[in-house]
Amino acid sequence: MGLQELADKLREAYQNAPHREKAVRVHLFGIKYAAELSGLSIPTIIKFADLPENWASEIRKGIALAKYVELKK
Repeated sequence: MGLQELADKLREAYQNAPHREKAVRVHLFGIKYAAELSGLSIPTIIKFADLPENWASEIRKGIALAKYVELKK
């Protein structure tokens, strides 16, 4: 999956998040796509997604959590 596709998925997760759940959805993005994000530039993905730079730390938190959690279906 490329940078633009990941950015589109991040933007979609952020924009479709219920009120007061944007951070949770960004964390879930990091968890779900941790393998795809490995070795890629998180700031570039955020820029392509048109989100503020401070969301990079939230994505990194999700990536770190990915090895400890499993998403429910």
